[in-house]
Amino acid sequence: MPTLTRRTTLAALLATPFALIAGRSQAATHSISIEGFAFSPAELTAAVGDTITVTNNDGAPHTLTADDGSFDTGRLNRGQSGEITLTAAGSFPFKCAFHPSMTGTITVA
Repeated sequence: MPTLTRRTTLAALLATPFALIAGRSQAATHSISIEGFAFSPAELTAAVGDTITVTNNDGAPHTLTADDGSFDTGRLNRGQSGEITLTAAGSFPFKCAFHPSMTGTITVA
C-alpha cells in the first residue's frame, strides 16, 4: 500500500470540494404556458432544484397548483408569469384552482 505524504493528503483534501461541486448538475429552468384553458406541456419531467416559469396567455385568471399543496403560482392574470422551484422528488399532479378540469403532472427526479 502506498504511503501518503503530507503534500498528497493536502492536495486530495483541497480537491474534494471542487470535485463535489463539479459533480452537481446546474439547476434548469422550464416553461409551462396556459392557453385555451390548458397547460402546455401538461406533462413535464424535471430535477430537484429546477425552476418552472408559468405564463398565462388566456383571458381568464389561472393558477398552477399542486394537488398536495407543495407548490402554487397564485393567481395569474393574462400576461402574468409565476415561478415555482421544485424541492422534492416525486410525481406531482397539478391543476388550476379556478378551473379544476385543467390538469397536468410534473415528475421530479
